[in-house]
Amino acid sequence: MRKTRTQPSGTEHAALRLDARLSGLLIAWYDENARDLPWRRDRDPYRVWISEIMLQQTRAEVVKDYYARFLAALPTARALADADEQTLMKLWEGLGYYGRARNLQKAARAIVNDLGGLFPETYEGLRALPGVGPYTAGALASICFELPTPAVDGNVLRVVSRIAGIGEPVDAPEVKKRVTEALASLYPAARRGDFTQSIMELGATVCLPNGAPRCCVCPAEGICYARACNAAADFPVKKPKKERREERRTVLLLACGEKTAIRKREREGLLGGLWELPNTPGELDAQGALDLAAAWGAKPFAVTKSFRRMHIFTHVAWEMTCFSIECAEESPLFVWTSNAELESVYALPSAFRKLLGRETT
Repeated sequence: MRKTRTQPSGTEHAALRLDARLSGLLIAWYDENARDLPWRRDRDPYRVWISEIMLQQTRAEVVKDYYARFLAALPTARALADADEQTLMKLWEGLGYYGRARNLQKAARAIVNDLGGLFPETYEGLRALPGVGPYTAGALASICFELPTPAVDGNVLRVVSRIAGIGEPVDAPEVKKRVTEALASLYPAARRGDFTQSIMELGATVCLPNGAPRCCVCPAEGICYARACNAAADFPVKKPKKERREERRTVLLLACGEKTAIRKREREGLLGGLWELPNTPGELDAQGALDLAAAWGAKPFAVTKSFRRMHIFTHVAWEMTCFSIECAEESPLFVWTSNAELESVYALPSAFRKLLGRETT
């Protein structure tokens, strides 16, 4: 990559200044170009909140169906607070980062039990809810309550880093703080929620990642540092990523008649408390897999298929060796479930569901 053309070094740690025209340019562009997304059709805090949590780490096109299904089943904070965990996890199945769903329920219970069923209407009150970080609180406060509170995530940092020519790593906390302060100073007297959404929309549809921005249709083209320098590919600057850890696992697809064995994971750790196919650390051969199934009390009599799959999480990659095994007995160590129940009742993370050929995303 060519050397990034940054602003003079003497200004790197000064307060970040953005062109005062930015909010007007973006809101006018948003009026003409905003996508018709279901969570933008009203400013109901519950609905906006559900969408913002779902949209973390997940594309909008994927979220649409999840959002509709979730709200049909749990249309209010009280319904979410009262839902049993299995129902909640099934509704979330395939979205990943399942702690988000658990925090949603914790926050819903706080809203129902401690706040009379009403959402806090201040940034500080929203931040106090379980699982609500600065980004989500900023989004809710501005979109639902018209407060001048930016919602700064990776998309927004990319947009601002290009417009302002930020030559420092945008994932550094002090840089994120300066971006937040600079954006807060630009909020207009009205349509503050639209300003928040316009920046999000620009990052999602125009100021794209991986060196592929659509500068020719960007409303901020005339005030953008990266565009003026023809250096969009150099922004944003980020700290080097840590290498992803690799783990080998052996997964057993145990079948007894028409039923498949599943079990619940420990509550803590990766995919904590979710259902899984029986598995063990390390890489076994076919005989080792049969021996393990026997030790688990499933009385295996044949390996019918073996294959390999990889599943990538944020910080770890699982290299999985998988064995389909016919069994003569339903071991009491597992829950033995039909295909229909796997589809309708049990939340099986994508890492395991893909092994059944029924991955949800």
